[in-house]
Amino acid sequence: MIGPRQTIAIIASIYNDEFVSALIKAAQKELEQLVPQATVPLLRVPGAYEIPVCAQYLAKHGNPDVIIALGVVIRGETAHADLVASSVCDSLQRVATENLVPIVNEVLLLNNAEQAKERCMGTRINRGVEAARAAAGMAEMFQKLQRTYAPEKSNG
Repeated sequence: MIGPRQTIAIIASIYNDEFVSALIKAAQKELEQLVPQATVPLLRVPGAYEIPVCAQYLAKHGNPDVIIALGVVIRGETAHADLVASSVCDSLQRVATENLVPIVNEVLLLNNAEQAKERCMGTRINRGVEAARAAAGMAEMFQKLQRTYAPEKSNG
């Protein structure tokens, strides 16, 4: 059982809000079931590109157990969406490893609104639900790691 003092923060973009809000709602509902005593702050940023800097700040100053990153980037006629998605993915991984804070990355790069609807609002595939499950699993894993491999305190 995951402890009651868990903080699972959600950072979500406002851009493509119809889809992102559905991800948020699904993630929050699933977290209520999996980790009912957890604190789940929600931070909204303008777009996917702004998620990593918010995650970095939160990882350094907010002491979350896990961060869930939610966003929807839909490809257009240019390479912009691919550049944004790649940058966000690389940045989130760097934030996670440098701060030892698990980040569940569900900033989705999709081809069209139909795919977004299926993955964000669907019941068969719902990335918000999957994000919550991954976050709960990582919170539990990091509790075990901290109990098993806690840094020894120096007496000096």
